[in-house]
Amino acid sequence: MDIARLAMGMSQQNVQQQASIAVMKQSLDMATLQADGLTKLLASADAQALQHAAQPHLGGHIDVSL
Repeated sequence: MDIARLAMGMSQQNVQQQASIAVMKQSLDMATLQADGLTKLLASADAQALQHAAQPHLGGHIDVSL
């Protein structure tokens, strides 16, 4: 087997692996940013408003009898 060809193949594999790792890091960073944004959104949301949005028919009428 030709040593130059083997070295070239190993070099190409190394470059492909580094590119794949870089793409995965970018994807992980994006997912982290999205998770942080969602956490902040949920923390700032009013729980009562969320419940009303989920079940708008509840709490609209009050029965009062004396």
